[in-house]
Amino acid sequence: MISKVEPPHSEAYVWVWLPDATHPVVAGLLSKQGQQLLFNYGRSYLARKNAIALYAPELPLRSGAIPLIPGLSMPNCIRDASPDAWGRRVLINHKLGVKGAAAADTELDELSYLLESGSDRIGALDFQRSPTHYEPRRATQATLGDLMAAADKVERGVPLSPELDQALLHGSSLGGARPKVLLEDGERKLIAKFSAINDLYSVVKAEFIAMRLAQKVGLQVAPVQLKEVLGKDVLLIERFDRVRHGQHWHRRAMVSALTLFELDEMMAAYASYEKLAEIIRHRFKDPKASLRELFARMVFNILCGNTDDHARNHAAFWDGQRLELTPAYDICPQSRSGQQASQAMLVHGAQRSSQVATCIAAAASFLLAQEEAIAIVNHQLRVMLDEWQTVCDEASLSELDRALFWRRQFLNPFAFLNAPEGVLAPPLP
Repeated sequence: MISKVEPPHSEAYVWVWLPDATHPVVAGLLSKQGQQLLFNYGRSYLARKNAIALYAPELPLRSGAIPLIPGLSMPNCIRDASPDAWGRRVLINHKLGVKGAAAADTELDELSYLLESGSDRIGALDFQRSPTHYEPRRATQATLGDLMAAADKVERGVPLSPELDQALLHGSSLGGARPKVLLEDGERKLIAKFSAINDLYSVVKAEFIAMRLAQKVGLQVAPVQLKEVLGKDVLLIERFDRVRHGQHWHRRAMVSALTLFELDEMMAAYASYEKLAEIIRHRFKDPKASLRELFARMVFNILCGNTDDHARNHAAFWDGQRLELTPAYDICPQSRSGQQASQAMLVHGAQRSSQVATCIAAAASFLLAQEEAIAIVNHQLRVMLDEWQTVCDEASLSELDRALFWRRQFLNPFAFLNAPEGVLAPPLP
């Protein structure tokens, strides 16, 4: 049974970096009302000429507490800035001293996750106890090797030194379930992903290969780099929600597809690529190009074996008026022993089968003719066949792991079953 700690917080002030700003301003108050967290814009923020909605239509610019979308317990666009599984585990470890697997049975309240996680979180929001004084929760300096060792200790339930505890806390606001930390490397801000102690194969290298192949087939993806630290693989991912401006950083506001769908995690199984395509048609900049990009990402997820394409692994920039797809991220092939598989998001109608035929059947929703959809599939297939060995060489992937990945995660034969005429068939393994 999950135990809940009594919430120490009843409210949090929400601070935001407005477009092109280098410093945040207070936008309003998130307060606990029964079992819900409601948001109220501040008068000073509403009086700003450059004020934007944190996300419309969920939190329109208006005075008073804004009712929640039915089924939600807090605004989704604010939940996007809260930690997910890994960050929550780090905070539980830090705050309560609960170690290792025991953390799975402990839960903090949402305001604690917001107020006590690192300030350099994804997107343009942060959370403070004060409406007038912004004090970022910054990292203690530590090497990548030290941070990796600290993440490993959290997984194993081994206590951390105070210095490493603070350093790891800096990245606690990140989403996702795998061990990771935040880094700054001169002109870049990076997310470092580590191997997990229960990995049965080289998950870090699999994600690197998928991200590199995605870039080679022409998708807009976050730049990645593979490093070895203390004999272990580390994936470095360049952040796209930060823009360097002189000595300062601009923060780009983002919302997840789950927020666009107006769904919470419990309803995520209803998330649909076709519904996202509909939202793109009505609300995005350059919708035709965005639809083609989303279709190509959907196809690539199937070809590389990424079945973890849930709605928090898709996102859009938000400028106060329009939306724009962010670069693709978290393209991580999943462990697979057999052939049959399904995607986390619905692909066509009620179908989520991991097959290119299902994608092509949905082509009209992306304003693509069947011939265009088939051409996208065939282009990706040719590039993946041509570049496979080169990218595996970049990753120093062993022959054993190449055999493990090829035609299992990557280009699994199931993806091509029932494919319409014109789709190229990859060579037999």
